[in-house]
Amino acid sequence: MKKKTIRFKETVGIDIGSHSVKIVHLKKLHDGFKLLNYEIRPTVPTGIEYIPSDLRSERFAPVIIEMLKTLRINPKSIKHLVTSIGGDNTSIKQIKTIFLPDEELESALFFEAKKHIPISGTDMVLDYQVLSVEEKTNNMNILLAATSKDVLNEHTNILVSAGLNPNLVDIDSLAVVNSFALNAFAEDGVYVLLNLGAHRSNMVIWGPDSKLFARDIPYGGYNFTRDIMRKRQLEWEQAEHHKLEYGLLDNPDVASVQTISMLDISEKSTEDSIVDEVRRSLRFYVKEAGNSDFRKLYLMGGSAKLKGLQEYIQDKVAIPTETFMPFINVEMPEKFQDKKDPQLALAIGLAMRME
Repeated sequence: MKKKTIRFKETVGIDIGSHSVKIVHLKKLHDGFKLLNYEIRPTVPTGIEYIPSDLRSERFAPVIIEMLKTLRINPKSIKHLVTSIGGDNTSIKQIKTIFLPDEELESALFFEAKKHIPISGTDMVLDYQVLSVEEKTNNMNILLAATSKDVLNEHTNILVSAGLNPNLVDIDSLAVVNSFALNAFAEDGVYVLLNLGAHRSNMVIWGPDSKLFARDIPYGGYNFTRDIMRKRQLEWEQAEHHKLEYGLLDNPDVASVQTISMLDISEKSTEDSIVDEVRRSLRFYVKEAGNSDFRKLYLMGGSAKLKGLQEYIQDKVAIPTETFMPFINVEMPEKFQDKKDPQLALAIGLAMRME
């Protein structure tokens, strides 16, 4: 298939997270990219406890408009915009199928997707990519990505309300893989990518020659703050401050508050719940893919910076764990050198997507 000529000089990636929006503005170089600017802005009032189910999608457009103004980007002048969707009604699966010509492939995959992806057929929007065709068997390895019409419509409405023309829309997990594949020296073996958001985390297992597995874990930064409130008897704002300052560690200046209640005994900590989900996914992957060559676990997203979390996960999962900084193929001007942030991983993965 003939590759499309890349005609844009600049690219914008927008990661619309449940708690904050991340915008990355890159310039395309002959080899790689240069960071022109970025901004991260919360969509939820700082210091005020909120109920996740009360959050409305209308809050995003005004924030995006203000961010684009700050970054001096005219929404109408963006030639290459990449955004992403995630959550319950999005799904991504790698499947194997017999070789089919292009004209038969799409309808066959739609039928196949209904077996693998928990979205009703009439409501499904499907995309796919042929990863490889096996020489001996002629079988095709295909990546299926699906979402519902409602999710896609809500997402495009946000962009249109912010004066943007929706262009490429990815799925969060794929943007995570893109960010990693384009910004890491991945050798053979399998890598575990954990993008820790505010209310959910994307977990992806990926390797250059390995089967892709992706799922969402329903925990994130919000849950860490709730834990600190409960454990340390703090209000939301104080708990947020403690989280940013000390992470999972104790504040050395404050005597630990131990409450002996049924709640403390019965409720697992967020880090334990995440570790349980990761372990379960790894066991499933080994069984499905027959591969347990896990080289490294990379943390990205806002909560990747929590003090003590990296060490805790490494200890419990027994895979070397690092915080992922997605800047290997991104030239950084001097003013950004000390402002590298792991929560830009997804937005950078989006902005670096070529077609």
